[in-house]
Amino acid sequence: MNVNTNSAREPVLKLKDIRKTFGGVTAIENFSLDVRPGEIVALVGDNGAGKSTLIKIISGVYTPTSGTITIENQTVAMSNATMARAHGIEVVYQDLALADQQTVYMNMFLGREPVNRFGLLDRRRMISETETLVKELDVRIPSAHATIRDLSGGQRQGVAIARATHWASKLILLDEPTAALGVAETAKVEEIVESLKSRNIGVLIISHSLDQVFKLADRICVLRRGKQIGIRETAKTDKNEIIAMITGLQQH
Repeated sequence: MNVNTNSAREPVLKLKDIRKTFGGVTAIENFSLDVRPGEIVALVGDNGAGKSTLIKIISGVYTPTSGTITIENQTVAMSNATMARAHGIEVVYQDLALADQQTVYMNMFLGREPVNRFGLLDRRRMISETETLVKELDVRIPSAHATIRDLSGGQRQGVAIARATHWASKLILLDEPTAALGVAETAKVEEIVESLKSRNIGVLIISHSLDQVFKLADRICVLRRGKQIGIRETAKTDKNEIIAMITGLQQH
């Protein structure tokens, strides 16, 4: 696939010296990271390392105490989630934020429903766009008309990722996307995540599974107690090194 090397090299997201304090507690200290188009970067670390705090900073839920966020060469002040979405950033949280009683296609456009020239919901367009994307990403659901509550955990996760893909132009943040899933469903969701690379969208994924991280990520960023321990290219490291970085225990 021919990729324009300049655009491929230009990060979609650049975090520089991000610091976040809550009262007297420092949650994130001097964190810097670039994510490029079509690149999957994994954030790993023990509970309380600051991974979710970082995701919330990038998605506009928290404002950093200091440091800069740059999106495609533009420094932005992300003061709320709507602003992050306007910059082409979408998040898939563990709890999915799907409306259980609604259909798949209504969930795909939740809060952003298109209307036709009569001012009515353009259901035909929503169904058509949902079906196209679901087919492209190979999310195996009965139909765009299926109700979310009738779907399995993996199917729901697939819908949440498809929705993020539909709206994200630059970056998708995934917070433990397969934590509650079985083996087969996890494999399917991993396939969907991998397919995002060809769309030239940057992906930042939090995962507790190092198997998953080594399968999906191009680079791995390790956090420990809010501090950035290091970034490794997946192809040039191994699980032992990453575990040593996460735990702070040196290898022999």
